[in-house]
Amino acid sequence: MKIRREAWKRATDRISTHMTASQIMVAGFAILIFAGGLLLSMPFCNADGKWLNFLDALFTACSAVCVTGLVTITPAVQFTLAGKLILLLLIQLGGLGIIACTMGAFLILKKQITIRSRVMIQDSYDLHTMSGVVAMLRYVLHGTFAVEGIGAVLYAIAFIPKYGVLRGLWYGVFHSASAFCNAGIDILGANSLEGYQADPYINLVTILLIIVSGLGFLVWRDLTLTAKRIWKKEYPVGRALQKMRLHTKLALSMTGFLLIIGTVAIFAMEYTNPRTLGTMTTGQKWIASLFQAVTTRTAGFFTIPQDHFLPQSQLLSCMLMFIGGSPGGTAGGVKTTTIAILAATCWSVLKGSEDTECFRRKILPVNIRTGFSVAAVSFSAVLLGTMALLIMEHTGLIEALYEVVSAVGTVGLTAGLTPSLSSAGKCVIILLMYMGRLSPVTLAFLFAGKMGRRGKGRKLPEERIMVG
Repeated sequence: MKIRREAWKRATDRISTHMTASQIMVAGFAILIFAGGLLLSMPFCNADGKWLNFLDALFTACSAVCVTGLVTITPAVQFTLAGKLILLLLIQLGGLGIIACTMGAFLILKKQITIRSRVMIQDSYDLHTMSGVVAMLRYVLHGTFAVEGIGAVLYAIAFIPKYGVLRGLWYGVFHSASAFCNAGIDILGANSLEGYQADPYINLVTILLIIVSGLGFLVWRDLTLTAKRIWKKEYPVGRALQKMRLHTKLALSMTGFLLIIGTVAIFAMEYTNPRTLGTMTTGQKWIASLFQAVTTRTAGFFTIPQDHFLPQSQLLSCMLMFIGGSPGGTAGGVKTTTIAILAATCWSVLKGSEDTECFRRKILPVNIRTGFSVAAVSFSAVLLGTMALLIMEHTGLIEALYEVVSAVGTVGLTAGLTPSLSSAGKCVIILLMYMGRLSPVTLAFLFAGKMGRRGKGRKLPEERIMVG
């Protein structure tokens, strides 16, 4: 036993020494998805007591780990309690991230977190220094379970009268984690939250969990610190916005802007559609519109089937899914801050300004380059994925586009294509979900070391080209 322990320690030390944070994330997610798929395919996880088709199990595991929500089966019917518990674990691990979960286990076991591990935490949350990285990790873990606990209680209040105490509590815990992690996987049935379409309480609880998690942990931390400083009277409330980090300002402003625009646009376009909002009261229409605007920001729950929306509303939903939430959290997409930087850069070019400015701050060129890279690679993935599905599946353009954008943005909404996907189509969506969860930048960092060394010390002559 001692020899095995020493061998395991040597192996883990070798991994932590020779692998970057990006490489560990890529490998860790892949291993977790494969292991989850293997477990979910086993008879004890399935209600019929038989082996589940491995591709369907792998698809479900990938959807859970990548907190997407697309499923080719109905989890509520397909899985036993053991299968649902494994599904919940995959959602939680995928939502928090491999590195955060691993280091969290070290904290629980009171193991020492090495300098190398601190560097990984720093890279994961894009922190400027290693100072306070462990405190940040504790903040993320405590904050996550605190919010999920509150969400579970709020859900349970509604579920217990309908399902009983034990099942109501279990449903509360599962759906709180699923909503907070932006997974969008439910165990209520085949129609997500469609049965609660007219229930403002369930709608608002879900909306709040999605928005809170979609802001990102860095925004949480900044808001908490700002609130503490105001409480200590270090500066007045009126200066709070000024004292916040630029990242927080961009995340909050873009989130608010997208939610308002999305809600109003869906309300206006679907107002008379009898398949969506047409038969609802005005209050129900506003709540349903807000829910659609929120859930397309990578959540995956729905109260209205997505194939019932008009084409213009589906196109708007695709745009919202592509943008997603804010960085440093559980949300997917190209992120709100990326779109904000791109918009600010375009505006600066139109004004003839050399610098990109937001809230009286200059955006660093490296952030602009990264933003354009993320958007370009994600857009390319959407185009190639849509083309692949159109070739492989007998479907329309909007259905294929909806499926692909949902996978790349780790949203989990479908216009009805997911259950009928062929084996090749499932493989395409699995790859897109995996890429969407890791982000194009993380995947690019796998090769950054060699490419960086190759170009180091080289300075090429500059030359202008015609653009536009």
